[in-house]
Amino acid sequence: MQQAGMMASNQDQDARYHYQVIARAITEIDAAGGERIALEELAARLGMSAAHFQRVFTRWVGVSPKRYQQYLALGHARRLLTERFSVLETAMASGLSGTGRLHDLFLRWEAMTPGEYAKGGAGLEIDWSWFDSPFGPAIAMGTARGLCGMGFAAEMGAAEAFEDLARRWPRAQFREDPARLAPWLSAAFGSEGETALHLIGAPFQIKVWEALLSVPSGHVTTYSEIARAVGNPRAVRAVGTAVGRNPVSWLIPCHRAIAKSGGLGGYHWGLPVKRAMLAWEAARAEA
Repeated sequence: MQQAGMMASNQDQDARYHYQVIARAITEIDAAGGERIALEELAARLGMSAAHFQRVFTRWVGVSPKRYQQYLALGHARRLLTERFSVLETAMASGLSGTGRLHDLFLRWEAMTPGEYAKGGAGLEIDWSWFDSPFGPAIAMGTARGLCGMGFAAEMGAAEAFEDLARRWPRAQFREDPARLAPWLSAAFGSEGETALHLIGAPFQIKVWEALLSVPSGHVTTYSEIARAVGNPRAVRAVGTAVGRNPVSWLIPCHRAIAKSGGLGGYHWGLPVKRAMLAWEAARAEA
């Protein structure tokens, strides 16, 4: 039993180490602004041999660093719009939203009633903790029913990322409890298991987030397409606001919403993170 526990601990340490390597590599690749960095140079910046870095990177991303850099090119979103555009009205009519096999993990979700939302989280206990992710430090928050918040600190910083989520439910009680959240986070980033979501938002916001859940991994949609899918084709600006207020980034894939022109649009946690997410998903879809 002791040996098994030590092995599990070592695996956890390896996972944290690999996540940190990938996050640093993504930062280096993104900072190059589209200029390709040679494998040897990228590995040297991370203090690793080229062979070891290639193995670690390919294991987590699914393709080589060279191929991944191609996905981070600025024109990648336009190619996705042309080749992997999702018609949300069809997807939602087919029952793909709500529950189902979505973006590589099984999600089940439920939402607060409008009355509960209006209370600002009063009487709600929300656990929170920090986790490593392929996109840098991730802040996660959850209730007894499931994850209610996830954000990324690579661009805005840890303190601001925490406050950004916490102030959405100003009357809730917050406590740090990584153990409760860890299984959901593990499933969110590739391990087996189920991730439960507890969506806390206004009714229109939840309709928009439900539409986002219908966009498959490796695909994109547009803000105007979401507006049509939720039955209000003129509400493109309101849809953009609701997308930006998505509290559970990555799992509710607001990064898959882009402009009709193929531009990335905005992203609450920083455009470099959005670009990295789209590239990561496209790489894994190809692999």
